[in-house]
Amino acid sequence: MSDSARAALRRVPSRQPAAADLRNDPGARRGRRRPRGARLLLAAVAAATTLTAAACAGPSRTAGAPGGSLAGVWRMDGYGTLVTIKGRSLRTYETTAVSCLPGAVTGTRAGAPDAHGASRFTVPDSAPVTVRPDGADRARLAFDDNVGRRTLHRVAALPDRCGRRPSRDPRAVFDVFWQTFAENYPFFRAKQTDWAAVRDRYRPRVTARTTDAELFTVLREMIEPLHDAHTRVVAGPDRWFAGKRPGTVLPTPQSTARIDKAIAANLGGGTVQRHWAQGKLTYADLPGRLGYLRVTQFAHYTAKDDYAGDVAALDRALDSVFTTARTRGPAKLRGLIIDVRLNGGGADPLGLRIASRLTGRPYTAYRKQARNDPRDPAAFTTPQPAPVRPHRGAVYTGPVAVLTGRLTISAGETFTQALMGRSPAPLRIGENTQGVFSDVLGRALPNGWSFGLPNEEFLTPEGRTFDGTGISPAVATPVFTDEELSGRRDSALTRARDLLTRGAATAGQDR
Repeated sequence: MSDSARAALRRVPSRQPAAADLRNDPGARRGRRRPRGARLLLAAVAAATTLTAAACAGPSRTAGAPGGSLAGVWRMDGYGTLVTIKGRSLRTYETTAVSCLPGAVTGTRAGAPDAHGASRFTVPDSAPVTVRPDGADRARLAFDDNVGRRTLHRVAALPDRCGRRPSRDPRAVFDVFWQTFAENYPFFRAKQTDWAAVRDRYRPRVTARTTDAELFTVLREMIEPLHDAHTRVVAGPDRWFAGKRPGTVLPTPQSTARIDKAIAANLGGGTVQRHWAQGKLTYADLPGRLGYLRVTQFAHYTAKDDYAGDVAALDRALDSVFTTARTRGPAKLRGLIIDVRLNGGGADPLGLRIASRLTGRPYTAYRKQARNDPRDPAAFTTPQPAPVRPHRGAVYTGPVAVLTGRLTISAGETFTQALMGRSPAPLRIGENTQGVFSDVLGRALPNGWSFGLPNEEFLTPEGRTFDGTGISPAVATPVFTDEELSGRRDSALTRARDLLTRGAATAGQDR
């Protein structure tokens, strides 16, 4: 989620909040479901409208025999995760050098393996998982609502500690929290953070007598300086923290209503807006053969709230928008405005489905990699390309303007990045996006709390990432400021309409 997505393996109902999913539920999803607390920042936006190989050593609790089948224990490249498959059951374990806790993913195989040995597992309150053999001791795991796949390596058995009851001592909780960030967080150098120094500063404050309130304060203070909207800690429905970039003001029902009024006023009084996906997708035809497509989330498109339903709802909306009349012939659109300025994220593949309606040629949206060595912050998994393939039907290949802002979060950002490889490249107008692209690696703590962090990078063809800074606009304008909203102005929308009308929307674009 994109956004939930829009995590590693503890699914946060990622790219929260955490800025994350921007729903009121502090457990939304981004790439798809993440456990409670995963998308706190994103949750606000949506509501208003987001092991180490050493740990596997030492057999103890066997979980299946080696061989050509999927039965057994598997270590995942990156993500600090072990996967066990036994009979029709799949489950995950969250690991660090000091811990092994049951993961949030438990699946049941649906039917028999296919001709290639691949098994599909249904997961309660989440998208299905497919595991496919890739040799005797390797396999590939993929979530339906997540871009890319995870590589699995067979290991002999689960470590002993995976079968022990974890200590709820506040010091053990601290150690799991600190160690998980140390092994998985990719951005300490970019954030100019010495994580070892953070441990030295805060660990002495935690004792066996530390209260829940005191411990929560310590964990919050450790990650708050990261200003990362995909970091969070959740100690209960009324005690949670999610990071955000400085200057980010989360939307409220009142501010969202003002935003909607300003947009409507600048679309024009006679403009008819059509809505789909429980109001999260909007389209309007504008004078001068321009189109306006607004996407406020890449998730929660149906009352059932399942990924397959989201895909179907999105496709129905896109079929209604990208008609033959709008995409070819004398009456086709001269330009399309895509508005993701208030987008809390969701499932990244949904963004790629929209991108497929905007190109006549295949291209790579981005390459995705995850931190893959607990001791080396510069070591990552092999980057996996995320392809955009033209839709088999009507596609729009004309000029596009994309409106962005700091409330363009998570899957809203991966979607924006996915369009940068399009030709002609879209003209970005507005403000920098939030700066959080990774799925949220959702984790449990030994005392029952949960937390989340990013562990991935989304790369441009040149190997660049936009984490932290966000994707910058080519044309900078105010976005939903109090002054703009008080005057019912929308400078970004107005500028986009002007540039598209004049045929200047593809000038000066960078990749």
